[in-house]
Amino acid sequence: METRSTSRRTFLSLSMGLPLGAALAACGTSGPTRAGDGGATGGGGGGAKATYWYLSVEPQEGVRRRAIERFNKANPNTQIEGTAFQNDAYKTKIKTAIGAGQAPTLIWGWGGGTLRSYVQAGQVEDLTSWFSENAAVKDRLFPSSFGAATVDGKIYAMPCETVQPIVLYYNKEVLEKVGVQPPTTWGEIMDIVPRINAKGIAPFALGGQSRWTNMMWLEFLFDRIGGTEVFQAVFDGQKDAWSNPAALDALTKMQDLIKANGFIKGFSSITADSNADQALLYTGKAAMMLHGAWTYGGMKNDGGDFVPGGHLGYMNFPPVDGGKGDPSNTVGNPGQYLSISAKATPEQKEIAKKFFTSGVLDQTEVKEWADTGGVPIAKGADAAFASSPDAEFLKFVYGIAANAKTFAQSWDQALSPTAAEVLLDNIAKLFQLSISPQQFQTNMNAVIGK
Repeated sequence: METRSTSRRTFLSLSMGLPLGAALAACGTSGPTRAGDGGATGGGGGGAKATYWYLSVEPQEGVRRRAIERFNKANPNTQIEGTAFQNDAYKTKIKTAIGAGQAPTLIWGWGGGTLRSYVQAGQVEDLTSWFSENAAVKDRLFPSSFGAATVDGKIYAMPCETVQPIVLYYNKEVLEKVGVQPPTTWGEIMDIVPRINAKGIAPFALGGQSRWTNMMWLEFLFDRIGGTEVFQAVFDGQKDAWSNPAALDALTKMQDLIKANGFIKGFSSITADSNADQALLYTGKAAMMLHGAWTYGGMKNDGGDFVPGGHLGYMNFPPVDGGKGDPSNTVGNPGQYLSISAKATPEQKEIAKKFFTSGVLDQTEVKEWADTGGVPIAKGADAAFASSPDAEFLKFVYGIAANAKTFAQSWDQALSPTAAEVLLDNIAKLFQLSISPQQFQTNMNAVIGK
């Protein structure tokens, strides 16, 4: 995950009130390791030990640490030793350790392009047959969470923790004032844009300076128009995959919306990290906003009566007329991931697999993630939302994730760091209308597989 966007990776960020309580730090946010033992968590057993590195910052760190403690207590002869790291320190240390063949037994990560690099280097275990032999473990997780854990048709990671889809938010009062309904198709979006503009209100808030916020629009348009296979071809490294006609259609539609003044004036100078885009929505200066589920908490915390008063609406991204994509599909963060180091001993690998079976997302951990305001990727986790004041939104997010035929990972996480930077740069240029859709395709085809 990119450290440039702390708010991006924070689900129900800031405070949502106890028990949704303490500010939720993003999985891409730096933070201190626990004091005292340097962040290590281990049991006192004298048997074999596996190692597990993960990110610090509460309350997520506490959920991870307690999962290890419960496992160690139940398995005194097969222990896991956990160590928490700040985000940037973790990224540096895990990269160095894997390169030296000295990775921890359990490798925490985000799947996608980084996982692919581990696979290509032969540093992580192929878990495909293990999941076949342990179908019950796989069956209790959202099917959509396995996409980012899969490389070339094989599973190399155990999905874990929480899900964070991208949501189309709208200000109910603004749409009512304009006299329009929430759009149910792309055509309706284009139809209501001039009507909203005529009232002196921006149709969509957008923190375009952050670049990845722009990307969310393309992720959905590519999917809704051409289906998941369009970007899958890019991820698979197929030559000239960006030249798919559906991609050209999506890029053209994107610029059509921009030219129609679909976004707040000056969006290219607005940053998402400042939550300025959210403020435009809850203050009524913008009618709608496409953003991550993690922004709900920020709007609740900063928007006065906007969320508690029932003025915030939300929905999945609508279909495009004539498009091939399944309207249940979503994009964003389908989960976090645990891989097993190929360099671990047989005993350590068995401990890790036992942890997958009995320790990851057990009933206690599911409840703890829900108490932090997260939506665990475990089937039936919605039962833990009943007592939450935000149950309606949490159930909505759960429904999106659980029912998605495909939950696509954010493009800049799915691609290699090199390709992702070129992607974000060209998306910014596309939104600034400084390059054409065809130029975008040419520029991106040049970095396929890099």
